[in-house]
Amino acid sequence: MRALFGGRTKHDYLSDALTLLSGWTREGEQIRRTLVIDDTQHAALTERVKVVADALHLRPEISRRADHTQIRVGHGNEPLSEGEVLLAARIEDAYRAVTES
Repeated sequence: MRALFGGRTKHDYLSDALTLLSGWTREGEQIRRTLVIDDTQHAALTERVKVVADALHLRPEISRRADHTQIRVGHGNEPLSEGEVLLAARIEDAYRAVTES
């Protein structure tokens, strides 16, 4: 992936990748997504995210409030990494999988 972007900085291509993740908003050095899903879908999503997050050695914050699930990826004091953006993309895949079934 780095070869495609040549002289561009890491921040540039991470920002480009984030624009492809609809529904995610950036808050400083974190990205956040709110999903309207039921309790069963939340449980299935959380399990799928845990598998991917463990493989990437990352810990997203996932919380359930009323009828929605909120997910935060990133650390407040460190720039987003490629792995964190990748995790957000995999969370989108998991979200589609649990809402299509």
